[in-house]
Amino acid sequence: MQHILVVLVEDKPGVANRISSIFRRRGFNIASLTVSKTEKDGISRFTIAMDSDKRDAERLMAYLYKLVNVLRVDNLCEKPNVNRDMALIKIKAGATDRTEIMQLVEVFRARVVDVANETLVIEISGTQDKIDGFIEVLRPYGIIEMAASGAVALTRGPVPVYDIQQLV
Repeated sequence: MQHILVVLVEDKPGVANRISSIFRRRGFNIASLTVSKTEKDGISRFTIAMDSDKRDAERLMAYLYKLVNVLRVDNLCEKPNVNRDMALIKIKAGATDRTEIMQLVEVFRARVVDVANETLVIEISGTQDKIDGFIEVLRPYGIIEMAASGAVALTRGPVPVYDIQQLV
């Protein structure tokens, strides 16, 4: 099962290395890692997707809490949440294929963000399954290059997963 951990940390040098070392030392793979600012200066948010069972996820959360700069750790899989990934895909797109590709872009609710003579750069966001499906239908046209973000996630509803004012 995939778990999405949200780790709030003090924005200090070396924190990312210490967090990834926890996973490395314990032999766990990080499926995706996204780091971003929060609404409070000096606090960063790590969103970590990992494949594990509930027990291992809980153990990793306990290890993360032991790190000095970690303020809070939550497993969003235990709460109603919204999570999305984003990908940029550069594809071969000659004059004969552009119409078909544009139809696929529309069906998947993606968008073209760059047009060149022989290529298109397409942006898509959504669940990992949606992005994987889009990639598979684009493969026959020739994917030149691709970059994807990790998951970003928030809990559903009016109550945040944390009260940032209480953390500082």
